[in-house]
Amino acid sequence: MLNYIYGISQVKVVVALCSAANFINAADRVIMPTAIIQMSEQFSWDLHGQGWILSSFAIGYMASGVLGASAAKRYGGKLTLLIAVLLWSLSTFITPYFAHSRWALIGLRVLLGIGEGLGLPTIFHIFAHTIAAEHRSTAFGYLIACGSIGQTLSSIICPHLHWEWMFYTFGALGFIWCTLWLMLYIDVNPNLLEYEEEEPVKVSLDSLSHWKQFIQHWPLWALYIAHFTMNWSNYIIMHWLPTYMKSSLKAEHKDIMYTAAPYILNSIIGVAAGHVADKLISQYRWPILKVRRLMTGIGLIGPGIFMLWFSNIDHLKLALLCVTVSMGLSACNSAGHLSNHADVAPHFAGTTFAISNTLATIPGILCGPLTAELVMTSGGRWFPVFIIAALMNFVGGIIYLTHSSDTPIL
Repeated sequence: MLNYIYGISQVKVVVALCSAANFINAADRVIMPTAIIQMSEQFSWDLHGQGWILSSFAIGYMASGVLGASAAKRYGGKLTLLIAVLLWSLSTFITPYFAHSRWALIGLRVLLGIGEGLGLPTIFHIFAHTIAAEHRSTAFGYLIACGSIGQTLSSIICPHLHWEWMFYTFGALGFIWCTLWLMLYIDVNPNLLEYEEEEPVKVSLDSLSHWKQFIQHWPLWALYIAHFTMNWSNYIIMHWLPTYMKSSLKAEHKDIMYTAAPYILNSIIGVAAGHVADKLISQYRWPILKVRRLMTGIGLIGPGIFMLWFSNIDHLKLALLCVTVSMGLSACNSAGHLSNHADVAPHFAGTTFAISNTLATIPGILCGPLTAELVMTSGGRWFPVFIIAALMNFVGGIIYLTHSSDTPIL
């Protein structure tokens, strides 16, 4: 097994390349919400058309997310991640050539979602088989940080480009990454690793009293509902904030770059919330459930309040401040319900999170066409969109605060 590549440790090469892939993944995901402002003007798309174009990404993402790890196990991480990045980069790069056809564009968005849905599960598989357990926290820290940086830089750069060059620029980055991946990454046989992971326990349906065990406990539904409602608001902001700023807040094209602010604060508070939660548990001896409920309450009810305020503001800078704080507070969920899976299902946290993540992708499919319908039927007003998002947060927060648990049930 090679330990060094061109004088650099193999672990560092793996972390750098996978983090770069996640950077491109996150950057490509937020191109369309910015580009669609210029594209809808050029191709005369109404809000319904924009809604389906934006939401079609989530269809592909939900369809492929569960396949990533199994594909990597069967065909190897190198090939699977190469195909994933090539698929999402190609679909990004050729978007301008098919933009005249709404249905072709929707198809490309589905392909983008399929490629990106394969990405993170494959990277998790690669990290599990190439990086020792004592180094994985750092590796995942770099991975997530690069994703946030990708979203931020894409939000800053794209408003200054013509829409075609948004896709060409970040699509080309993916092709460069593929070349480096083929040159530098060597698939590692897990059997050669000194720190090989234990084989996961194989569980039969009988041992869990069938799959209904995953859907018949209220503490699990509290997790699923909290994740669903959190994503509803996040998808509204990610997909529609640039359009709302342009149409309702009269923002200039250059002002769209400020949509990066919510991603920046989200990243900062996400890291801080994790440290605060761990400190409350380890040093101040708070019960785990109390900490999980505190963080989820802040992460759902807090954004709901600021979403209500945001819906009533017509001043650009103040509106941006509200939506930025809303997204920032949402990051507390990472130390709340998103961390609660390991508490209530310590042996099946991966399964419960997969179910939760699949259900939480549904808002990405629904919020595009539903938002368009609400705005058009209400005479161009966005108030109902943000009211529903806020109410979703409140309902999710209340259900979690009253039905969550830290007692293992699976």
